[in-house]
This record gives sequence, structure tokens and C-alpha cells, in this order.
Amino acid sequence: MCTTCENLVDPKQIKLDEVIIKYQSENGPLIPILQEAQEVYGYLPADVLRHVSKTIRIPLAKIYGVVTFYSQFRLAPVGRNLINVCLGTACHVRGGANVLDMIEKTTKIKDGETSEDRRYTLEIVACIGACGLAPVMSINGQVYGRLEPENVAEILAKYE
Repeated sequence: MCTTCENLVDPKQIKLDEVIIKYQSENGPLIPILQEAQEVYGYLPADVLRHVSKTIRIPLAKIYGVVTFYSQFRLAPVGRNLINVCLGTACHVRGGANVLDMIEKTTKIKDGETSEDRRYTLEIVACIGACGLAPVMSINGQVYGRLEPENVAEILAKYE
């Protein structure tokens, strides 16, 4: 008998099952279940999607359709630092593309990618909601405005 195997219960799996139970009897439970599952795991691993599919009896193909349609869902792990770069109208007009270029050069990743060391994930967004500070980026929710490409490396260094 395995004495070390007795307590091998995954706390994330327990939390996921609690989430499913919480929403299972509601109409349209899929999106809130996926949102909370992503909060638990940081992204939506394939085994989690299979478990949700089996438990709430929604075809896996439909779940993947939802997950790939909405940009809020992630199918891959995110880096420790999530960089959102705004390329909305105000940021674009004020040099957002130049800021993005410098971020890509500094981190060696492109939109939607995570660095090999899992330090950074880069995402282009349409608006951060700080147009008066354009161009802007946020890192883990901290907004940096009135950016110049020359400032990017210094800001990113704070997150190493």
C-alpha cells in the first residue's frame, strides 16, 4: 500500500468541482464555469475542459468554440507578468506601435506569446481606458502612460 499516496487530492480539482456544482443548475453555466476555472488554474488546460464537458454534458467541441471565440480565455499558461499594450486610436496616433516594437525587442516575444522563462506574456489590446495618457501599456494591471520607446526597458526591468 502506498502510504504517501493517501493525501494526493488536487486542491485545484476540488475547487473546480465546487465551481461546477455552484453553476450546474443555472441556465447557461458554461461561461461562468470557464471564467472561474481559469481563475483557479491561470488558464484552461485540456484536461479541465474535458472534465467540464463530461460533468455538465456539453460537447467538448462546443466548449472549445466558446474558449477560442472569447479573448478572455487562455489555452496556454500565462507568464508571471502580463503586458497589455494598447493600440487603440489614441495610442496608435501617439506612437503605440513604436512602444510595442520596443517591448517585442526587449522581451523577444510577439503578441499572444509567452517568453521561454515564463516571465512575460504580451497581448495587444484595443483599449486600456487611459486614452488621455496615450500611448499606454499595463503590466499586471499597473498602467504606464505617456510612454516613449526609450522608457520600456526600464519599466520592464521592474518585473524581472
